[in-house]
Amino acid sequence: MVVQSLADDMSGRWQPAYGVLGLCVAAYFAVRFSQVIVGPVIPPVQAEFGVSTGSIGIALTGMWIAYALTQLPSGVLADRIGERRVVLYALGLSAVATVGLSSAPAFPVFALAIVVLGIGAGAYYNPATALLARDFDAIGGAIGSHRIGGQVAGVVAPLLAAAVVVHVGWRTPILAGAIVICLVAGFIIWRISPRPPVDPDVSFRSTLAPRGLFDLLRRPRTRNTTTLMTMVEFVGLSAMAFLPAFLVAHQGFTLGQANLLFAGFFAVSAVCQPLGGWLSDRIGRDPTIAMLALAGTAGYATLVVGGGTLLIALAVVLSGTALSMTSVIQARMIDGLATSNRGTGFGLFRGVYLLIGATGTAVVGTTADLAGWAAAFTVLAGIMAGVLMLVVLLHISGKKPS
Repeated sequence: MVVQSLADDMSGRWQPAYGVLGLCVAAYFAVRFSQVIVGPVIPPVQAEFGVSTGSIGIALTGMWIAYALTQLPSGVLADRIGERRVVLYALGLSAVATVGLSSAPAFPVFALAIVVLGIGAGAYYNPATALLARDFDAIGGAIGSHRIGGQVAGVVAPLLAAAVVVHVGWRTPILAGAIVICLVAGFIIWRISPRPPVDPDVSFRSTLAPRGLFDLLRRPRTRNTTTLMTMVEFVGLSAMAFLPAFLVAHQGFTLGQANLLFAGFFAVSAVCQPLGGWLSDRIGRDPTIAMLALAGTAGYATLVVGGGTLLIALAVVLSGTALSMTSVIQARMIDGLATSNRGTGFGLFRGVYLLIGATGTAVVGTTADLAGWAAAFTVLAGIMAGVLMLVVLLHISGKKPS
């Protein structure tokens, strides 16, 4: 139904547009798989290189910082030389970094490769979104469908690692990511024709000037949308980092049960990403965000309170459903950007919310250490309630963050 409705919106253009969308979904899967696969292979990596968990953590932090800082430059570059070219550059750099990871002879090389992977992966998403925006008027559904690739990677990567690491070691599953990236890049070269850039004369110096970026960010629609997305990212990254540990320590599940629920969390999110975007195209961004924030508030609150396996499973479903707000809020941001600065504006938006939202893991982890898991996940429920309140207040005041 969702695909058919979006196809109808394309007014005869849906076949080539959906070819682009399908390749972008595959590309996002490949890039995100290469990032997610690192977590499940950390124990054997530590054993081989003899490094501490803290050293691994610093390397991963470097990856996410590089990922965030690449958002804006990649958007500007997409406006200047074309989205397709930047997507291919990003995939190429990600493939090189992944090969470096799989063949690293020592931990410093491994750490450097993972930071380079952050740069490549960070350079991918904005140009791909701008590429889709050229073909889809119903951009909410397109963004939601695109994000399925990343969510599915979150399910597949841990399962693959668990199945093969014992038999073939940790390097092979990482190398698999490079192979998939190269295959997808080849199909993009073959099937997506080059397109003229939207603003080939854009100046990096003037576009990236702090004053101009601040002026863009302080616009009411940009500021409010970025605030909403930062709150959602804070919750999402925290849940992805700590949900299994929370279920084991606070609700008494076994690690196997917790990981099964965690996989369900990603699976529900994968299904709901396009549904959330499609719904927002039909009934509006604000009502959709409000509905999803309500689901998230109920989900995280129920996780804290507990009440049996079925109720916890329902809470996980609601919490995973709330993650589909990402596609809706990103579509809201696209709505408010002119074609000439879509890459730059979207890159600034992502860079800000990723940098600030990444503090969620530190805040929630510290809260769990100091006050317990119930307090830590109560923070997440409270932030979801804050998203709901902000959307309602902006709607009432007539200042919708679009």
